[in-house]
Amino acid sequence: MWQHPCVGSTPIRLLIADDQALVRGALAALLDLEPDLSVVAEVGRGDEVVAAAREHRPDVALLDVEMPGIDGIAAAAALRSAMPGCKVLMVTTFGRPGYLRRAMAAGASGFVVKDTPARQLADAVRRIASGLRVVDPALAAETLASGDSPLTPREADVLRAAREGGTAADVAGQLGLSEGTVRNHLSAAIGKTGARTRAEAVRLADENGWL
Repeated sequence: MWQHPCVGSTPIRLLIADDQALVRGALAALLDLEPDLSVVAEVGRGDEVVAAAREHRPDVALLDVEMPGIDGIAAAAALRSAMPGCKVLMVTTFGRPGYLRRAMAAGASGFVVKDTPARQLADAVRRIASGLRVVDPALAAETLASGDSPLTPREADVLRAAREGGTAADVAGQLGLSEGTVRNHLSAAIGKTGARTRAEAVRLADENGWL
């Protein structure tokens, strides 16, 4: 089993952010059993991460992806900007290629799913604390297989603007395009993603990290 150099001396300080109290508490209890790990803060919202990190000075923050306030990926970016020395490990139910790409772009050092065995999760924390990267291997393979985005930059812009569910006219007004141009871009994006509807195209593009 991997052992961080600080084993036997100063424990690695951890912050856990998850909006499900039961999951957050279980993670904290499991990790606190490790003699070289210490959970120093727990929060339930993405917009509480930076303040808690500033107060408790963790070495590693374990962040869920989907949280109220701001999501875990936005929280990772904010944390890396505010406290570059704090490493980020995403721990999520949602093992999707798009989330992995976005998390790494936001500065995360690792990405694992919540059903990772406790010993492997603790080892992932140690590796990240020592400056290594850790990514769930199945998700890494899926991300590589999903390939580059088939969308043009403008098609991606239109899908991003369509996330909120407005009409083609709403999207056109937001992007400064004609309604007909928006409809053409949406139609192309639906075809390229293999979707049946605009909402499905947005979901598939999000999951593949194309937006």
